[in-house]
Parts: sequence; C-alpha cells; structure tokens
Amino acid sequence: MNSDIIGYIIGGSLKDGLFARLTVPAEMVQEGGFVVIESGSTRFYGLVVNLRLTAADPFFAQEMSESRFPPKIAALLNSQTLFTELEILPLLMQQTGLEPDNPAYDPNAKVDLTPVPMKTLPVHHAPVRLANAFDIHEVFKPKKEESAFVIGATREQGHPVHIDMEKFAQRSSGIFGATGTGKSYLTRMILAGLIQSRQASVLVFDMHNEYAFGDTSPDTQLRAPGLREKMPGSVKACALGQSTLIQGKQTDFDVVLEYSDIRTADIEMLTRELNLRETTPTTLSALVQSFGEQGWFAAFKKMDLGGGEGSVEEWALSAKVNEQAAIGLHQKLQRIFAQNYLVPRVSGQSSVAKIIDLLKNSYSVVLSFGKYEKDLDYLLVTNILTRKIREEWEKMTNDFQNQGSLKPPALVIALEEAHKLLNREMASQTAFAVIAREMRKYYVTLLIIDQRPSQIYDEVMSQLGTRISGWLGDDADISAVLSGLSGKDSLRGMLARLQPKEEVLLLGYGIPMPIPIRSRRYDAQFWQDMLRGTERTPEDEAKSRAMLFGFD
Repeated sequence: MNSDIIGYIIGGSLKDGLFARLTVPAEMVQEGGFVVIESGSTRFYGLVVNLRLTAADPFFAQEMSESRFPPKIAALLNSQTLFTELEILPLLMQQTGLEPDNPAYDPNAKVDLTPVPMKTLPVHHAPVRLANAFDIHEVFKPKKEESAFVIGATREQGHPVHIDMEKFAQRSSGIFGATGTGKSYLTRMILAGLIQSRQASVLVFDMHNEYAFGDTSPDTQLRAPGLREKMPGSVKACALGQSTLIQGKQTDFDVVLEYSDIRTADIEMLTRELNLRETTPTTLSALVQSFGEQGWFAAFKKMDLGGGEGSVEEWALSAKVNEQAAIGLHQKLQRIFAQNYLVPRVSGQSSVAKIIDLLKNSYSVVLSFGKYEKDLDYLLVTNILTRKIREEWEKMTNDFQNQGSLKPPALVIALEEAHKLLNREMASQTAFAVIAREMRKYYVTLLIIDQRPSQIYDEVMSQLGTRISGWLGDDADISAVLSGLSGKDSLRGMLARLQPKEEVLLLGYGIPMPIPIRSRRYDAQFWQDMLRGTERTPEDEAKSRAMLFGFD
C-alpha cells in the first residue's frame, strides 16, 4: 500500500476542502483524480480539484538553488523546501472497521460499509493515495447487478466506472455537451444500457434521424449503428408521415395524428413559431365552444375565406368574435393544415395508441421525424404525444394505487434539442415541464439532450437528477450544468478543461460522487457486451407483431 501513497494531509476543512502535500512528481496526478485518504477506521474519498506549486518559504521558490549550490545539494534543498500542494474536494466517507490488532477491536461489531457524504475530517498527515479498482468498485458499483452499466473508466488508471440504471431512470436526467463532442453516441450508449437492463421503456424523439438506424461518424467516416438495428426485439422504429423512409429503411409503422388529437393549447404553444397575436386564445376558445374540443380543428380547416357560406367570416359573425382575428389565425394555421401527417381519421388502431401500447408492454420506441425537421413540426408532435402519454400514465398509476392494478412500467422520454421546448418562454406551455416537475411519482422521467443548457428554464434544470456533461465552451452553459450542486465552484474548472472528445463529467443522483471519466467508445465491442443474452424471445416478438398489426 505504501508504494501507492502520493502525499499526506496538511490541512483543510469541510467547507474549504482538504490540502495535501504531494510526495511524488506532480505529473503523476491530474485535476479530477480520484483519491483516497486512510484515517484510522475511516476511508475518505475525494477529487483533486487544483494543484498548486508552493514552498516552505517564498525565498526558496524565488531563488534558483541550482545556480548557487552543487547539483546534489541543490536537489536535496529543493526536495525539502519546494513541493506541490493538492486541493481535494471531500465527498464521501466509509467506515472500514478497526484492525484486529487494535485493543478496541470487537469481532462481533457490525460495520455499515456504505459510503456516505463526508461529515468529518481525516487527521493531520493521513496518507493520500490514488484510488484503485477496489475503491472504484466500492463507490460506484450498484447494489443490483442487473442495473449496473459501465459508462466509462477513470482517466488515470482506466478502472471501470458504473452508473446505476435503476437510479438513473427514477429521476429526470440530462446529457450535455457542445456540438461535436459526441452527445448522440453517448446518448445511444446510455439508452442501450437502459433497454438492456430493463429498468425502463424508452421513447426517443429523434429529430435528426440517427437513433433508429444509425448514421456515419463525421470523424472516422465509419457506420455507427442505431438502436433498432442492434436491438430489434426490444426497440421499434416509427416515422412521422406516411410511407416515410429513414436512412433508406422502412420503419415498423408510420405515425400520423388525427385532427381530434390537437388541442387549443397545442396551438398556443406555437405562438412564437406562427407569430400569433394576443387575440388567438379568444378565437380558439370560441372555436371550441362552437365545434367542441375534438371537432374544432377539422371544422376550422374546412372553412374558406371570402365571406360566403361556410367561410371564416360567416363563423366569426355568428360566434361574435373579431373577424380580422379569425381570418389572421386561419391564415397562419395554413402551415399546420398543410402537413400530411395530420389526417381526419385513421382506420384501426391509431399511431398514438400503438406507441403507448408498446411502451406499456416494456418495448422502446424511436420516433424519427424524417423530412419534418422544422421546429414547428417538432414542437407540435412531441407535445401532443407527450400529453397523451402523460394522461395514460397518470391513469395507470391511479388505478395501481386505488384498485390494485398492475404497476405502470417506468418510462424515460428522450428529448433532443431540449431548449426548444424547455426554455423559459415555452416550459410552462408544454407537457415536458410538468413531466420534469411532477411525473416521477407516475413513473415517467425525461432525458434531455442539449448543447445549450443555459437556455433551458432553470426550474427544469433544478429537477434533473443525473447530469452527464461533455466539454462546454460557454461559461453560462457550464454554470447551468452545475447549478444546484454542492462543490460547483470546484467542479467548474474541471468541466471547462475536459477534452472535446470522449471525456465527460458525471454528476448527480445516479452517481455516488462527481467524477470525470473517459467514456466508452460506441463501437463493435460495446454492442458485443450489450447483446449477450439480452434480446427478447420469439414469444415476445410475436406479441409485438400482434400489437403493431392487430393479429394474434
């Protein structure tokens, strides 16, 4: 053990952190290094957050001993007067029990070996060492083997770091990073881990058509497979619109929405996209009063302009609303009326019902937007689907609690470009903010993926349990990721100095302590590890086909 020691504690506090004198060359330790401090019967875990050159007396640091003394004497003098000081962020402590040779040792005493937040300090001169594989396992290994997912390894020694997928799915989470840092590949790995561990069903709103059938890496020009390709027994792919191909491949089913699915709140949410006026809510309310909650959209679309029978002007007169406001709204809704993924009625089971049935039966679904990549389509469709899912999961949870029905399956909704739906202006109008705040008790959580976390409403950010962040170049984005976390000032520099590729900082609920890691590569080896004995049986697949196509 002595050969692993890198220094010893020389001072500090719980508030300001610990300070250690380094006894090995400074290049052996990096910012973000996971260190262990042994002090009596307690083991302390912390992160190196700063390194500082210092001296026993400033004179020795300012004067070059090499020019005044022979080399051997200069080296000896420097070793005694010049040293590197580590600043350590104290995070966890763990009782290890007394050694048998200790007079107070009791062989029958029960010791709780669970690491807990640090509440006391090690003694002066307690030895400091770099964490080994056993320490990493002690801190990061989940209690349940089936929920353990290796997300990466420590940067110095390459020890594997696990994330607890059960805890990850229990609260909303976020994956952040600047453009080009590999967020989509990291997200695919996280989603594959969730699906493989069967801790939750996943619904992915795939705005860029890459999660179902993959894409080509811009760096390596190699094909990066999608979730539907690799896990066809657990993941179903669907596409917005009729007969839409994704990456040249046919999906399992198309997604079209009925006119009756659209609520007035869905239109009001598009105020900025459609440049709607302040009179819009009044006009929409009058439409609902005239034609009902489910019939207003079809009736309004059918109207024409010109003042004759069946016109917008005629309806406005009869409904006693402002004629120009009604005409303006009808004109602006033409962008929605023209979309061919909206239909009067579908025969058989609706697309929304198919998606909900698959999710209720623990399948995962990737909804690709195909050619509909405009913000208008993304905002409208995601909000409608999420609202209906929210209503269904609330109903299932109430039935479970009040009538003893089956417990709803956990559901994670993965949302790309999250700032478009969760910014300060939009958050209060969408179903997603409600999910982030309240739906955990109904077994639904969000996984938001974004390159600009500073644009996400701070109330939503405060609800995120686990946060996984790659490199971010903007100070406001860094502050947003660390908001509400203890030790954020110490972690700030660590996050800013991550490598642009493959390095990420793990924080929050699903992680026992913050730690920077080198993430796994999204390659053939990853999928080989994922697919060992995890695919569904033929009976499961037959059940899936019956749900999709309506036969037994």
